[in-house]
Amino acid sequence: MCRNIKPLFNFEPPASEDEVRAAALQFVRKISGFTAPSKANEAAFNAAVDEIAATARTLLAELETNATPKNREEEAAKARERSAQRFPR
Repeated sequence: MCRNIKPLFNFEPPASEDEVRAAALQFVRKISGFTAPSKANEAAFNAAVDEIAATARTLLAELETNATPKNREEEAAKARERSAQRFPR
């Protein structure tokens, strides 16, 4: 899986529209191999991002869990700590 796509489920506050769209964009970039599509492929690229974002929003809305929501700041701090261990300065 693309390392830039982050889990979006079970966070407080819930994932924003921008986060869902960014994940969809990263997914389409990964599978298409394009960072930025050519003019000829731009419509198809943007349509795919829109469709995947809509599907992701539906998925996130329908998922259920009994687990308590994760705190974004705590998860970000954990990620920074893991990164510091993996890539010491």
